[in-house]
Amino acid sequence: MPQQPSPPGARPADSLFFAIFPDAAAAERIAQLAQQLRGEQGLHGKPLKTERFHVTLHHLGHHAGWPQELVTLAGQAAAAVVLPPFEITFDRASSFTSATRHRPLVLRGGEGLLALTAFQQALGVAMGEVGLQRWAKPGYTPHATLLYDDRSVAEQVVETIAWTAHEFVLVHSQLGEGRYTPLGRWPLRE
Repeated sequence: MPQQPSPPGARPADSLFFAIFPDAAAAERIAQLAQQLRGEQGLHGKPLKTERFHVTLHHLGHHAGWPQELVTLAGQAAAAVVLPPFEITFDRASSFTSATRHRPLVLRGGEGLLALTAFQQALGVAMGEVGLQRWAKPGYTPHATLLYDDRSVAEQVVETIAWTAHEFVLVHSQLGEGRYTPLGRWPLRE
């Protein structure tokens, strides 16, 4: 995919990030849970579209267009990670409360996310080895965002949602557009 041009002085309208997407069955269960929690908690935020549910691994910044060199280096880092497929299990939901408005309601978990955390860290090491350490965040709270709302939801146990991760993706997102375009996919393998 060719590089998107960046006009001089352009405002950032593009975001790049590594992510893992749920399989179709898990994405549908996430969508149902988002609607259920919205109703139970009296929330007004609209759940994300089913195809947008994901777990972010590393965010590579906001840009005006997307820099080809960054995409190339991200691809090199991704290709260097060799780990087998693993299970992702969410069993709790809560709001992130760092913002006063537009708080994300997210799925979270405990031990069912240890392999995901280890994978995120391995990808971060690979990113550092190709010069992308700036984007490799050591602190990581694995989660999947369901919706945004001004109300806060306390942590609660929810029906377990699990799937096996078989690949990870470098995603281009146009800010405010709600569209994700995969720029690269890498299989998890032995």
